[in-house]
Amino acid sequence: MNLELLESFGQNYPEEADGTLDCISMALTCTFNRWGTLLAVGCNDGRIVIWDFLTRGIAKIISAHIHPVCSLCWSRDGHKLVSASTDNMVSLWDVLSGDCDQRFRFPSPILKVQFHPRDQNKVLVCPMKSAPVMLTLSDSSHVILPVDDDSDLNVVASFDRRGEYIYTGNAKGKILVLKTNTQDLVASFRVTTGTSNTTAIKSIEFARKGSCFLINTADRIIRVYDGREILTCGRDGEPEPMQKLQDLVNRTPWKKCCFSGDGEYIVAGSARQHALYIWEKSIGNLVKILHGTRGELLLDVAWHPVRPIIASISSGVVSIWAQNQVENWSAFAPDFKELDENVEYEERESEFDIEDEDKSEPEQTGGDAAEDEEVDVTSVDPIAAFCSSDEELEDIKALLYLPIAPEVEDPEENPYGPPPDAIQTTLGEEGAGTEKKRQAPSDGAQPPKKKPKTTMIEIQGVPNDEVHPLLGVKGDSKSKKKQSGRTKGPKGGGAAISELL
Repeated sequence: MNLELLESFGQNYPEEADGTLDCISMALTCTFNRWGTLLAVGCNDGRIVIWDFLTRGIAKIISAHIHPVCSLCWSRDGHKLVSASTDNMVSLWDVLSGDCDQRFRFPSPILKVQFHPRDQNKVLVCPMKSAPVMLTLSDSSHVILPVDDDSDLNVVASFDRRGEYIYTGNAKGKILVLKTNTQDLVASFRVTTGTSNTTAIKSIEFARKGSCFLINTADRIIRVYDGREILTCGRDGEPEPMQKLQDLVNRTPWKKCCFSGDGEYIVAGSARQHALYIWEKSIGNLVKILHGTRGELLLDVAWHPVRPIIASISSGVVSIWAQNQVENWSAFAPDFKELDENVEYEERESEFDIEDEDKSEPEQTGGDAAEDEEVDVTSVDPIAAFCSSDEELEDIKALLYLPIAPEVEDPEENPYGPPPDAIQTTLGEEGAGTEKKRQAPSDGAQPPKKKPKTTMIEIQGVPNDEVHPLLGVKGDSKSKKKQSGRTKGPKGGGAAISELL
């Protein structure tokens, strides 16, 4: 649409708050689809709320889990969502129908789920106190990824931008690069602090464009690396980070970090307060600090894939951060002038005539001749922002928007048709018979939904009594009170609202 009009030389990062999205229940995690048209939000009552990001309205609510949703990821074409809840369940959802396709039960809480960037049949899962697991959805099989040290199982993992490699990091600062298809080790290095001391890896995030990735570590420094250099260094290499980003004044620990859509900026959310720090990747300078409400704790941060917009979650509400849009009319008409006061305008005699009778017909040259050429308005050119560097065409089957059915208050009544008695008099026996046939399936119960298959994932040596970090954070009593106060059932929020009305 207007992506081509985004100013490439301007500052492409948000500068101020641009409203909030209230999901009724407490929001815990959020993620954009590949085009930024839909935003999926996981809530503490187990629901997944899908927002249409252009209209800022709720497009769909999926009653996904019983326990809080702790991680979400969209498939590449946007038709599927994978979610994890604090009761160790990983579920696959069809976005259009809202049905669950598959479930997987793990022995320990899930920290992160991630779809393979290109192959929608593979999902990467990071359970607590366990090696990462790669699921194959077609046959419900799984592969446990190799780790560097069997005694240290605090491992985080992530697919690279195209899913060719999986990067894993442990609490001793060791990064392993594994080939996705064979799980063979192709490169490794250790993240060290100033001395030879190591630091724990908290998360690994890749840019949507380019080969860069960042590592968030326990020493409160965000290190940015080039993936090509890592592969060149091979096993036990010693690559130097391109940038080291940190808050030197307050020594802020980071809750969540991610790249901007174009990979030129990095945003990091503070683990102490609702504050977002934005750096320019190429130079490493801090360009902006966005402050939310004082005293709130940040839970998640997501940067829009193609626009300078950030979504952050704190106190159960999604906050949107964007640029201040200033209307510049001269951008549309170069000769446009803004006036301090009204000026009397003298029109020429033939200025507003449909055809100027006195005008002689000049020969068409240049731009005038081009006006008579036939313009192609049927073919659609692919939008560069939505295509990867190795792709020429957009995905035709992609799900960019969700159809929203209008809410009918009283479906029995027919406000636009003739009155019921008129129908009965005009309908003959044959017409009445067909009407009854038509009503029969709608009156009857809908066919029962097929129960999704649940696969037990067994991992040796994993403790069963682990508690998810979300359930141990401060302020959890509030969310529990809110949860217990809601009416039971998948539409509890709606019932509560209707009672208020």
